[in-house]
Amino acid sequence: MPSTRFLGSLSTPRVDITIDTGNLFFNHALEGFLKIGSVAATRSIAEDSFKAINGGKLSKHCLERSLKKMCKEGAYWGSVAGVYVGMEYGVGRIRGTWDWKNAMIGGALTGALVSAATNNNKDQIVSDALTGGAVATASVLLNYLT
Repeated sequence: MPSTRFLGSLSTPRVDITIDTGNLFFNHALEGFLKIGSVAATRSIAEDSFKAINGGKLSKHCLERSLKKMCKEGAYWGSVAGVYVGMEYGVGRIRGTWDWKNAMIGGALTGALVSAATNNNKDQIVSDALTGGAVATASVLLNYLT
């Protein structure tokens, strides 16, 4: 019976940014901020570009609004990522070990901090902490599988 196979590998380009602040904690947090912030800004501008092209209108006002949204999204998600990466690194330093539990604790702390900064509902803060811990843990465990 004839069969075909695909042999080869598929990989994405990798860009590494190295900024040395003199402190490993700040280095990790800044790297997380820059990487995820740039992804969020790129997503935002791509979404707005699609809307402008699809809608058929492009004006100075649309460009200004898109730029503001791009900066806001990049700063927000970059800050969340920076806090998470910093928390995960800090927890690892405190515990003296590097495993999935650091991601779980770092994600829970980040979820609680971001939630507390945006609302005063205690139940929502706890829910966001649980969600942050679950998402971070799932991310690390999925990375172990690949």
